[in-house]
Amino acid sequence: MSVVAIIPARGGSKGVQGKNLRRVGGVPLIVRAVDAARSSRLVDRVIVTTDDARIAAAARSAGAEVIDRPVHLAGDQATSESALLHALDHLNGDPDVLVFIQATSPFVNAAEFDEAIERVRSGWEDVVFSATETYAFLWQLSDTGASGVNHDASVRPRRQDREPQYQETGAFYVMRTTGFREAGFRFFGRVGVTLVDERTAIEIDTQDELEVANALAPLLDPNLDDHAITVDAVVTDFDGVHTDDRVHVAADGSEYVTTSRADGMGVRLLREAGMPVLILSTETNPVVSARAAKLRVEVLQGISDKAAALVAWADREGIELERIAYLGNDVNDLGCLEIVGWPIAVPGAVPEVIASARVVLETPGGYGAVRELAERVLRSKRSRNEEKWEEPWLYPSVTMR
Repeated sequence: MSVVAIIPARGGSKGVQGKNLRRVGGVPLIVRAVDAARSSRLVDRVIVTTDDARIAAAARSAGAEVIDRPVHLAGDQATSESALLHALDHLNGDPDVLVFIQATSPFVNAAEFDEAIERVRSGWEDVVFSATETYAFLWQLSDTGASGVNHDASVRPRRQDREPQYQETGAFYVMRTTGFREAGFRFFGRVGVTLVDERTAIEIDTQDELEVANALAPLLDPNLDDHAITVDAVVTDFDGVHTDDRVHVAADGSEYVTTSRADGMGVRLLREAGMPVLILSTETNPVVSARAAKLRVEVLQGISDKAAALVAWADREGIELERIAYLGNDVNDLGCLEIVGWPIAVPGAVPEVIASARVVLETPGGYGAVRELAERVLRSKRSRNEEKWEEPWLYPSVTMR
């Protein structure tokens, strides 16, 4: 049976501007949704329907097909069902099973909706949606005061004496496509529930919810330590990344910094693998030029708007921003971290950078952080049959002028 996942993602949003492109754990919401769908063992196609060119570009880069969503189906009053039906009309025949995924739920687990797909494919249920179990006492307010909704206010049974109820998370809805076509709505026939982790049951509609999701991301996201970072270029800050962010100043005003030979080897390995490397620095300093010359990489210095410089460089090199890893440590790196596919931080970076990062390295700046990043990037270029590389090692630090 064919299974298609459709992710509606319009450009407009009142609660959070550009919501579907906002990042949780360093990854845009639309990309998180596409990644979840593509990691399914049962989904055959992943489609994003959108009216926004930036969302479309991010979705394609993440590996989804894109259907242009007309303006009249992308306003505040348009329903998700209308977007789903429009997308189905543009496919070459309906799938047997439709998986409706909402990008505003950042912690979608493919294993959970695979379970839902199996239940719909078996014919046991027509619709299965994500939900959490709840024993909450609900109340409603009126002119005469508060009254119980799902309980008798005069009775207070213990939790173990109550039957659970189920709250939609909004993350996903799996349905039989023919039934959806007939009903025109996501609930029809025999409806079932897939229970999901209560911690993941967050749907982002406000800035506060976005901040909560970012706080939860380090706890809920898969461990990226053993995952390769698949990119086409590596861009780094200098101070605090190639160095430990300290500077030694001589009596005559000359400045010295400490760098690591491990980073030098990491850059060399990237270059030998054909990977473009760029150092992007706000300050202009001869020591940066000297280090870049030693590493034989391009350097851009004296840059007030690092994000604009990165965009121009990427355009010149013909590299998509989503295929760039940027390694930074301070607030002047935030603009770059927000536009690349792999925003990465060194440990000890300022909190804003840590919050924006998709990955936080283990090795501090100046002690092999660039080497660690290089190892992870190169991991994606290795064949499965190749012998595994040795663990990264640190060379002694050296002082250079």
